[in-house]
Amino acid sequence: MKLNDAQIEQKLDGMPDWHLDGNNIVRDFHFENFKTALAFVNRVADLAEWLNHHPDILVHDWNRVRLSVTTHSEGGLTAKDFDLAKQINLFA
Repeated sequence: MKLNDAQIEQKLDGMPDWHLDGNNIVRDFHFENFKTALAFVNRVADLAEWLNHHPDILVHDWNRVRLSVTTHSEGGLTAKDFDLAKQINLFA
């Protein structure tokens, strides 16, 4: 079920590294090198497959990764998005 604005703000309060960008929650990551950035992407991919919920992933500037999460089928943010973000935070 799609979350309303108040629910989204409440969930974001506990996740200071993530921010709202349209219908997505977004977090930027900075790594020591390209190889470490790609290893992180692979961990996110494994988690996304296991949860059957897939973020948009952008690798840029050789050591930076941007994750963007939304539930496309709902046309916005759901609890599923925040669950994925919290799991990512555990190994970020």
